[in-house]
Amino acid sequence: MTWAWEYEPDEPYVTEGAPPVLIAQVEDRAAELVRAAEALYLHGETYEGISPQGGTALVANGMFVYQIVPRHERVYILQITAW
Repeated sequence: MTWAWEYEPDEPYVTEGAPPVLIAQVEDRAAELVRAAEALYLHGETYEGISPQGGTALVANGMFVYQIVPRHERVYILQITAW
């Protein structure tokens, strides 16, 4: 398995009502989070610790909530908020 990001529970649910420019910003930042998590958790599938706390990330037109799960080698995007 390789590190990636995805929407949880799915893209239509998480992105509903968000403008396309915000979605693009969220996806760019999610890719950055994936690269950071991949460097921090080199052996993600065999990680035995507690998953890190979720976080929020600010982008130019809003914010999003995410969760990193090393054993899944995933960054899950849980919620997007526009302003």
